Amino acid sequence: MTLKQRIKGFVEVGLFINRHFSSNRISHEEQLHQGLDKVIEVAHVYNNWFIPKFVNDAITNIGLFLTEKDLIGFSAPIKENKAKTVAIICAGNIPLVCFHDVLCVLLSGNNALIKPSSDDHVLLPFFLKLLVHYEPEFEKQILFAEGKLTNFDAVIATGSDNTASHLHYYFAKYPNIIRKSRSSVAILTGNEKTEDLNNLGIDIFQYFGLGCRNVSKLLVPQGYKFDTLFESLIDYGFVVNNKKYGNNYDYHRAIYLLESMAFLDNNFVMIKESNDLHSPVGVLYYQYYNGNDAIQNYLQANTNNLQCVVGENYVPFGYSQRPVITDFADNVNTLEFLVNL
Repeated sequence: MTLKQRIKGFVEVGLFINRHFSSNRISHEEQLHQGLDKVIEVAHVYNNWFIPKFVNDAITNIGLFLTEKDLIGFSAPIKENKAKTVAIICAGNIPLVCFHDVLCVLLSGNNALIKPSSDDHVLLPFFLKLLVHYEPEFEKQILFAEGKLTNFDAVIATGSDNTASHLHYYFAKYPNIIRKSRSSVAILTGNEKTEDLNNLGIDIFQYFGLGCRNVSKLLVPQGYKFDTLFESLIDYGFVVNNKKYGNNYDYHRAIYLLESMAFLDNNFVMIKESNDLHSPVGVLYYQYYNGNDAIQNYLQANTNNLQCVVGENYVPFGYSQRPVITDFADNVNTLEFLVNL
């Protein structure tokens, strides 16, 4: 299968996604659309974090970068080498989080040996079947692993810091990309418009804050007042109605009260001062800064732990969970890794 065919297959998937969330559905594809609707429901049954709204957001964003123009530009470095088999160990923190890895492996002409997360094991198979529907040759490149991984040439895996150390040890003899936990921060100046702060709510609460691109900490100037921020986040109060999110929120609130810790609260998220970067679900950390040098020093010191920085002159408010096709997790160029296997 040529690169042109592979690009065309993914473009067709992108067009289908765009049609699914518009009024431009094609009648002979109605069964496929009904299938996707059903899969979205089933994903929520298996994983209560995957509410339909957030699953739809994840799918819609994938559709945005599966365009012919983006895929042609993205695939420019690809050379037609002998296909290798790349094991992909998927995370399941947010819907379809490993789609980009699968895209890179298949687009580069390699074979994907996929080990799905038990938390996200119905969405990806649907879209890969859809890909095969549009380009049947892809079927030869896709295999799902059951049990122990065998017969592969390289590994791409994502896990916690603790898991990553084990993965490094286990897959040391293979070319690999092993990702660790990362978090994202937002830099506020106090001069943000209400619209900016409202959009920041998307960065904080989309996917219930479980993604590495979700803002888990704020850097704010000395004397910053949180009143306007709290008012701007009110639209996201629905998150506390999710049982899992609500349980996390209640648990940490009880701990903070029992230990007489200072925090701000608006009944669905607590804002707490902390030097730590990654906050628990239901909690948003903040840290004061004094001048631009302090910001740059903080970002430099945490380079290896940061995925996204949101704010003026950084990722725009509301866009942390809308990566483009050239945004690579942990800033490691997955496509370049695969091309050079």
